[in-house]
Amino acid sequence: MAIQIFDCEQNSPEWYAARAGIPTASMFATVMASGRGGGPSLTRAKYMRELVGERITGEVEEGYTNAHMERGKERETEARDLYAFLHDEPLTQVGFIRNGDKGYSPDSLAGTKGLVEVKTTLSHIQIDILLKDQVPPEHMAQCQGGLWVAEREWLDLVIYRPKLPLFVKRVYRDEAYIATMAKAVRLFNEELAEMEAAIRKLFGERVAA
Repeated sequence: MAIQIFDCEQNSPEWYAARAGIPTASMFATVMASGRGGGPSLTRAKYMRELVGERITGEVEEGYTNAHMERGKERETEARDLYAFLHDEPLTQVGFIRNGDKGYSPDSLAGTKGLVEVKTTLSHIQIDILLKDQVPPEHMAQCQGGLWVAEREWLDLVIYRPKLPLFVKRVYRDEAYIATMAKAVRLFNEELAEMEAAIRKLFGERVAA
């Protein structure tokens, strides 16, 4: 299936509409999660219910935000501008990439082969990341997921805290990891479709068409 690129502002109505009802790379870690002792994951089940709700109502419930999160968005712009200044790579901002039944919101496309994913953090976390000099494991699913959805070769993970050195680490496709992720997303989407069908059958005309 051909990739669809939506040239819209992230967090705009068009952006929410483009991603409604499908798992996205920022949540692939949740899709792949299992609960204690290998049992069902409560966060995975909750995410599935949220997507079923989006499919049936056609509406996306906007997430919680606060002053700290808004400041983080501003710093993401600073980080992207700093990255662009330091790296000779043309950047293109897009709102959302959809590839079949999965999606990804890149912070930037880089040339024809790359992506840029920007995170902002606190000072003590940034120092720890700089000392370890490796991709934090909590970001791996999103990075590999972005490469998978966008069908790109590499992704630069940029982590930023003002007045501290910028962390940049290039991530290449890990095909074994992507294969495991693809299986998890496929199973998730199958369960998602079954749950949607069950709700529509159970409540019939009371469910939006």
